[in-house]
Amino acid sequence: MANDKKEIRYLNPPTVEVRKKKYCRFKKAGIKYVDYKDPEFLKKFLNEQGKILPRRITGTSLKFQRKVAKAIKRARSLALLPYVTDLLK
Repeated sequence: MANDKKEIRYLNPPTVEVRKKKYCRFKKAGIKYVDYKDPEFLKKFLNEQGKILPRRITGTSLKFQRKVAKAIKRARSLALLPYVTDLLK
């Protein structure tokens, strides 16, 4: 009983979640201008309710997040995108 060392043994090694590194799709593709007249592209930056997704989720850089936000707001004012919706996607 003196040599009873309790060891934790796993049948399978514990899994550690490895997340993909986020990247700015605009810098990677070399896009310099975010077109507000392309609602299908801008829908990628909106959730189901029509809210703009934050940078920490999309991985967009600050410079392009500002451009995306401005383009979405312009598209909304021209009625290309809805302000609020139940199911956008």
